[in-house]
Amino acid sequence: MFEADADQQAEKPKRAHKVGGGTAEDTGDARQADTARGDDAGDGAPLLMEEVVRRENVVAAYKREKRNGGAPGVDGVTVDELADYCRAHWDRIRGELLSDVYRPQPVRRVEIPKPDGKGKRMLGIPTVIDRLIQQALQQVLQPIFDPTFSDDSYAYRPGRSTHDAVLRAREHIAAGHRWVVDFDLEKFFDRVNHDVLMARLARRVKDKRVLRLIRRCLQAGIMADGLASPRTEGTPQGSPLSPLLSNILLDELDKELDRRGHRYARYADDCNVYVRSRRAGGSWTRWSAFYTSVCACESTGTIVRWNGRGNGSFWGIV
Repeated sequence: MFEADADQQAEKPKRAHKVGGGTAEDTGDARQADTARGDDAGDGAPLLMEEVVRRENVVAAYKREKRNGGAPGVDGVTVDELADYCRAHWDRIRGELLSDVYRPQPVRRVEIPKPDGKGKRMLGIPTVIDRLIQQALQQVLQPIFDPTFSDDSYAYRPGRSTHDAVLRAREHIAAGHRWVVDFDLEKFFDRVNHDVLMARLARRVKDKRVLRLIRRCLQAGIMADGLASPRTEGTPQGSPLSPLLSNILLDELDKELDRRGHRYARYADDCNVYVRSRRAGGSWTRWSAFYTSVCACESTGTIVRWNGRGNGSFWGIV
């Protein structure tokens, strides 16, 4: 699968037989592995985890990770070493995923300069095997959630781009909506409420093994200077799954803006609402309270008039 000799391994539905190594724990979860599939994935619920570990899906995830490259995680395994790692461990890991006992390792904390030079952005780098698993999850979940997203959401979606978002913003301005409510969701990824996010995932995902795996990914912890600290909120930037999870959470904001008839465009954690007048824009306090009530986290922002030179828009429209 990961190379020629791994193709057949992915088809073997073996149960987990090894505990440790940053994956399974010798806990009640392991003791309940025999019933995980029957209790959580039965009763008409889709066997979504089986789709996640399906050979074709994992092959596609492996190829994507090879193309993306990236730095190693806390275990030091590189992308170039991923094929050998999978030959040695995938049979066990697949069994642990199906048996609901897999445990992601902590992410490695990395700080990089922001593109505008103002401060640094914190990334959380999962191990390459955890990135492979999260990519496999993303490929299965994206077709479930993407068709339900708003037409005015443009980030991390097939067939959509920043350019499309800019064109949409220009349409709003050309239609006379030249006052911009500019949401600054800079800390959004760091402040995602896990319980709220999981509740929204559970609306469409019925396989509890998948839900529990995602929560474990969210709470895997952060490794910095040799010490791992727990994560109680936020999604690590650097995870293949984080963009989709952010869209799932922010889709609630999009739907509420749609319901209220607002003109807007959103690209990831950048969101502008376009109104005809300053009076229509109201007060920022009202918008901030609205965002907090919908997304369960805070934001800052401003209300400004577009002057034809790019202000009032995070895309710098000219």
